[in-house]
Amino acid sequence: MFGQKDIAEYYDTTTTHYQRWWGLKKHLSLHYGIWDNTTKSFKDAIKNTNRLLLEAANIAQTDKVLDAGCGVGGAAFYIHKHTNAEVTGVSLSQRQISSAQAKSRQKNVEDQVKFMVMDFTKTSFAAETFDVIWACESVCHAPDKSKFIEESFRLLTKGGRLVMCDFFLTDEHQEDQKNWIDKWKNTWAVESFATKAHFSDQLTQSGFQNIQSWDYTNNIRKSARRLYYSALLGAVPSEAYNLLYPKVSRFAKNHYKCGYYQFKALNEKLWGYHMILAEK
Repeated sequence: MFGQKDIAEYYDTTTTHYQRWWGLKKHLSLHYGIWDNTTKSFKDAIKNTNRLLLEAANIAQTDKVLDAGCGVGGAAFYIHKHTNAEVTGVSLSQRQISSAQAKSRQKNVEDQVKFMVMDFTKTSFAAETFDVIWACESVCHAPDKSKFIEESFRLLTKGGRLVMCDFFLTDEHQEDQKNWIDKWKNTWAVESFATKAHFSDQLTQSGFQNIQSWDYTNNIRKSARRLYYSALLGAVPSEAYNLLYPKVSRFAKNHYKCGYYQFKALNEKLWGYHMILAEK
């Protein structure tokens, strides 16, 4: 089972891969880009994901936002830039938080955009602290998704919104003869993926209402293919590096394979990419 330390280790030890494959230093984002007919570049696709989440959540200047699983701060900075809202980002990775804090000081917004190491399923914040909880491709890492949902409900003000994008299994009982999903999970420190139906049921059971969802599976296909090609291009140098440095960390050692597995699973229609909005 992947716990907090495993997830932190994954991100602490694979940051250089995201810098090389995903342009992390430029985009400050680890998430998939959403493409449409007007999207001209991967950079635009990355921005589209943030833009669509922002529009769905309808974030105002007076809102206090929690970025649950903030990475190196890209979304938090985007939210503040476009709304002037106060944003707090949390991550299990000290390396990510240190990078985000440095960028916040560089941008001179540290009073409005703050970052800290914390588990988003069990935070130290008081109840009803936030108006919006934003989670982009982070909830998949929670071994028990219900704990994230319950904590989100506790943290939100009345009328507050949870907005998120994530990977969801197509069906709980689907056949996966080549174990693409399990292989993908193991390279990403993900204990389990949920179905959208099950996740939505958990939202309802916890008290959320006005639950909406949007299917962007076809719109992220170019991003998934980009990751697939990165895996193919990275296979030989990665294996060569593993031979030269046999003590390389367990996640860094096989990380390039995630791009292969996720794309194979996508082509088998084993998972989809969905945005969810729910209100307290």
